[in-house]
Amino acid sequence: MSSRGLPLRLKYLIQIATDVSVHKADIKKITTHQLQEMKNRGEKISMLTAYDFSMARILDGAGIDVLLVGDSASNVMAGNETTLPITLDQMIYHATSVVKGVERAFVVVDIPFGSYQGNSSEALRSAIRIMKESGAHAVKVEGGNEIKESVIRILSAGVPVMGHLGLTPQSIFKFGTYTVRAKEEAEADKLLEDAQILQDSGCFAIVLEKIPAKLAKKVAKQVSIPVIGIGAGGGVDGQVLVMQDMLGITKEFQPRFLRRYADLDNIITGAVKAYVKDVKSSDFPNEKEQY
Repeated sequence: MSSRGLPLRLKYLIQIATDVSVHKADIKKITTHQLQEMKNRGEKISMLTAYDFSMARILDGAGIDVLLVGDSASNVMAGNETTLPITLDQMIYHATSVVKGVERAFVVVDIPFGSYQGNSSEALRSAIRIMKESGAHAVKVEGGNEIKESVIRILSAGVPVMGHLGLTPQSIFKFGTYTVRAKEEAEADKLLEDAQILQDSGCFAIVLEKIPAKLAKKVAKQVSIPVIGIGAGGGVDGQVLVMQDMLGITKEFQPRFLRRYADLDNIITGAVKAYVKDVKSSDFPNEKEQY
């Protein structure tokens, strides 16, 4: 039967179903290959952190390229002062929740402190657990030459690895401060060497945190893999921010590199105050809001 003989409403429903199926077919999952192609053609990579299903679904729907299940969950989700306390089990829990909310974005998971440093076999076991139990697409590790063996070991199992240089929060007690890194020539030279080592070891991308913009730009030109910055200027291949910082949920953290795109602290506070007021005054629920 041709569509001419169908009732109007049925035609409408068929059209909606067709539109939805075409839309789903158009959704392409981001992969390491696509991230590399983005660098090659000069398209900037957008990346944010995510730790739960609901926010991951919103961020993915908004078109984010990469979601990082960061060990910053230790700070913004668990209230710890540093990233060190979070465990591998906790990271897998957060990663599993994020993956379930994603259709398009590439999901990277931080391997937490103590789960890969100094022991490549432990690094491999941690990476395999993350990939098998969460369904994530890649892992991220902090450091350069000192973790080279761990990177190679993880890659031997076919797990993509993202590197992280500059200010590495898992080493905060060694640095003693969250100030800008690699301002001195010796540290800058080591960072350049480490970036090359990470690329040569097989990393598909590198995060550079809180280093001079000129140095970050130099790294991005030196290596062929994508370089994503946080507090590293605009000369790199992409940017990453902590979602709670970018949306104005965490108000006390105000570094120079942060741009706030919303003020959810005030918005949520206002909404909750209105709810409390309505409950106390018996305004909620009204007759239309009950059975």
